[in-house]
Amino acid sequence: MRAHARWRRRRPLRTRLALACTAAVALVVLGVCAAAYTIIRYELVHQLDLNLTQQATLVRQQNRTEPPQVLHGECAYLAAPPCTQIVPADPAADPAAPYVLPINRATREVAAGERRAFYTKITVGGRQARMLTTYAGPGKAVQVALRSDTVDQGVRQAGELMAAVAATGVLLAAGLGYAVARTGLAPVARLTATAKRIAATRDASLRIELPPGHREDELTSLAESFNTMLGELEQSVAAQRRLVADASHELRTPLTALRTNAELLARADRLTDSQRERATAGLQRQLREVTGMVNDLIELARDEEPLPLVEQVPLGALVEHCVGAARGHWPTATFAFVDLADGRTIPGVPARLARLVSNLLDNAAKFSPPGAPVEVMLAADLELTVRDHGPGIAPEDLPYVFDRFYRASAARALPGSGLGLAMARQIAKAHGAALTAEAAPGGGALFRMRFEAR
Repeated sequence: MRAHARWRRRRPLRTRLALACTAAVALVVLGVCAAAYTIIRYELVHQLDLNLTQQATLVRQQNRTEPPQVLHGECAYLAAPPCTQIVPADPAADPAAPYVLPINRATREVAAGERRAFYTKITVGGRQARMLTTYAGPGKAVQVALRSDTVDQGVRQAGELMAAVAATGVLLAAGLGYAVARTGLAPVARLTATAKRIAATRDASLRIELPPGHREDELTSLAESFNTMLGELEQSVAAQRRLVADASHELRTPLTALRTNAELLARADRLTDSQRERATAGLQRQLREVTGMVNDLIELARDEEPLPLVEQVPLGALVEHCVGAARGHWPTATFAFVDLADGRTIPGVPARLARLVSNLLDNAAKFSPPGAPVEVMLAADLELTVRDHGPGIAPEDLPYVFDRFYRASAARALPGSGLGLAMARQIAKAHGAALTAEAAPGGGALFRMRFEAR
């Protein structure tokens, strides 16, 4: 059993499926052929038995009042009319002529009415025959025999024919099983080939080719799902490559400035005090920018929030705290906050949610003219809106405002790495919120974030 199980595990799925289909069809073919053979055999023998019964009835009627005697018929050849004889229950009443058909104790018992009629296979004159022994009246039994070799030959020919049909059916089942396995597993074969090509070329743009007008079955659905997965993988790989390329591009400038200032400070003895102070301040500023960018990249690399840090967060209090911090960070901006959430809470990580709100507030304050208000409102349905009165978002920039390192032409002269809004959307998504941007009525930008009610 273990060897058989190991053999099955080592066989390819196509081979196992072909064998299973072959076995199933072969069993059906063998069953049908066996049933057909049994029916043919029964009908041929049954027809012979009917002839014997009819002849026995005729003989019984003709010899009802006559003494026991032998009716030879064509016993030498066992041809029609059948070979018949009447046997008495008492051996002393046997006729002088010898019996042509064999008799025994069972024959006497039938004649005496002590035994039911029965059929027997006999040989007469070297020929196979079938004999019926039945009751023929008080103290008498009639025996009727007919040649049966033709019936036996017909049964044998039927068996040979059914065996040939069964063998042909098994071979056909094997061919059909292989064809079914090959056709049915074609999507799996294409999937395997595609996976091997992707592993060899590392090209996630490859897809499984589906035939035109393909059926909607389980294997095709698997292939389509695999194509969908490949599409997601391709997007993920492309996003990672863009992130690395964009990060290297964004880091190149501050790192070059860091190296320049570091080289200047290495010759500090040749610098004046004011030059040394400027180089030191520039070095510190660039270190903060690089540190902030690296921290932002690390935050963006996280897909999910750590479950141990999730708690029920009162959103109104958190936004109010972020607004207070933004007032200190942006003294030239005016923040107006309206809280209608009435203390409702959401599950989340407080530090991450605070980073999300702070990024939205910093973005609004960065684009707001001095003294222009930044309007922040938390509605009763937990929808947070942040609106500024700056230049707004150009229609051509609107689809890309949440992309990593994307900076509109109007924002390239302003401080920032281009990661704040991308991080905000990622945090919102991780908390089950939808963050969108739109042009505010009357000018400015409006960011809208809606949490599901809890």
